[in-house]
Amino acid sequence: MKGADTYQGRGLIADPIHHYLLYTRPDGIPGETTEQDLIDTPWVQRLRRIPQLQSARWVFPSAEHSRFQHALGTMHVAGRFAQQLYPSLRTVFPDCPSAPLVEELLRMAGLLHDVGHGPFGHFFDDNFLADYDLSHELVGQRIIREDLGDLLQGLRRSPSGVFEDGEQVDPDWICYLIGKTHTRPEESDPRWLAFLKPLMSGIYTADNMDYVLRDSYMCGVAVGPIDIERIIYYSFFSDEGLTLDRSGTQALIMFLTARFYMYTNVYYHRTTRGIDLHLKEIFRDTMKLVFHCDLRKELHPYLHLTEWTLLEEVGRWHDSDEPEKQALGREWRQILDRRLKWRMVHEEVLDDSMISAWSMIKAEYVEDQARKQLPPPLRGLPFRIDMAFQDPRPLNPLAMGDSQIYIYDSASKQVSKERLTELFKYLPGKVAQCRIFALGHEHDRELADALRRVLREDHPSFSTNV
Repeated sequence: MKGADTYQGRGLIADPIHHYLLYTRPDGIPGETTEQDLIDTPWVQRLRRIPQLQSARWVFPSAEHSRFQHALGTMHVAGRFAQQLYPSLRTVFPDCPSAPLVEELLRMAGLLHDVGHGPFGHFFDDNFLADYDLSHELVGQRIIREDLGDLLQGLRRSPSGVFEDGEQVDPDWICYLIGKTHTRPEESDPRWLAFLKPLMSGIYTADNMDYVLRDSYMCGVAVGPIDIERIIYYSFFSDEGLTLDRSGTQALIMFLTARFYMYTNVYYHRTTRGIDLHLKEIFRDTMKLVFHCDLRKELHPYLHLTEWTLLEEVGRWHDSDEPEKQALGREWRQILDRRLKWRMVHEEVLDDSMISAWSMIKAEYVEDQARKQLPPPLRGLPFRIDMAFQDPRPLNPLAMGDSQIYIYDSASKQVSKERLTELFKYLPGKVAQCRIFALGHEHDRELADALRRVLREDHPSFSTNV
C-alpha cells in the first residue's frame, strides 16, 4: 500500500518531555547509516550508564535519568530548531546545503554533544580530565572523529527527507558545533556553519532547553512555565546571525529564570554540594586505582568507564585486603549509603558588588582566611568552603564570539545585539552562593561569623590568590 511508505525507515521513541521523538532507522535507503545505527553504537549506549544529575541523585530520589535520555531529547530539539531556521538560513546563504542535511547535522550534534562525559559528569571534568588538560567536549570530539566518523559520513537522510546528491555530514562540523571554546571554523569550512554554533553553545540551546525541562520534571521540582515552542518559533537567522524576534523575549526570560532556579535549587543544592566536597577528597586517589590510561593516548578503555562500573568497583573496597583500597572504600561506603560527611553550617548569598571579586578566588583561600578569623582554640576545626557561581546571563552579552545572538525589533526593523543588555536587566542576578560546611553543628555560630567577616570586610588581593 502506498500509505505505508510514510513510515518506512522511520520510527518513534516515547519520551515524557517531548512525547515522541522521530528517528531514522533501516529500511529507507539500501546501505545507508541511520540514526538508529548511531544510537545503538557502544559509545552512545554507554550514556545510559552515566547519570544526568551526578550527586544530585542522592538528594532527589526520582532523578535517576541518564545522559542517554538527555542526548535523545537534545537531538529532537536540535532538529526542531533546524526545521524552523532553515528558510532564513537559506535566505542568508543561498549556497547552503539541503534542509535535510542541515537538520541531520544539528540532530547529530545534539545526540553526540555529551558522548565524552565520564562518571559524575562535570565533576569528572573538574577532578580528573582537567588534570590532563582535557574536557568531556575534547574527549567527545575524539570519539566522533576516530570511532563514529565513518557512520556519520554514511548518513543519507534526516527524518524530514533525503539529502541532495553528494551531500554528507562532516564529523568535523559536529566537533566544531559541540566545542565550548569560542573558536572560528576552519578556513575550509562553509560560511553558514558558524551561524549554527549558538544553537549548541549560546544563551538558549538545544542542550539547555532539554535539560531544564527534563531535570525539573525528573526531580519533581516546579520551575514555572517554560515555553520553548515560542522561543523556537520566534528564532530566525538575520544577516548578523541567530536572531530572536522581540515577541519571543518574554518567553526567553521565563526560560532563563527557570534555568536560574534549577541552579539554585537542584544543581547547587546544599546537600549536593556537600556530597561533592566529600567526593573531591577521594576522587583522584580512586581514579589512580581504577583507571590507568591516559586519554590523550588511549581512547578505547574509556568506553568501559562509567558510573555503574566505578560504583560497583569502589562499593567492594571496604572489604579489601589492600589498606589503600580499604581506607577509600570506607569513604565510598559513606557516600553510597548516603551518610553525609559534610553538613552546611551557613550560607552567604553575595551581592553584585562582591561577585566580581570573589568569583575569581579559590575556595581554599577563603577557607584559610576564615580559619584565621576563628578563636585560636577552634582553628584546627575541620571545615570546608564551597563557592558556587552561575550567571543566567552571558558575562558580556555584546561580545559572545560565535555564540552571539541578536534581537529583532519589528517596529524599527532593526537587528541589534545591544538590546540584549536591556533584555537582561529583567533577569534574576547571578547565582553566587558561598557556603561553609562542617562535620557537625557544634560551632555553627563561630564558623558563620568567621565566614561573614572574611566576605564582608575586605576583598582579597588577586595578585597572590587567584
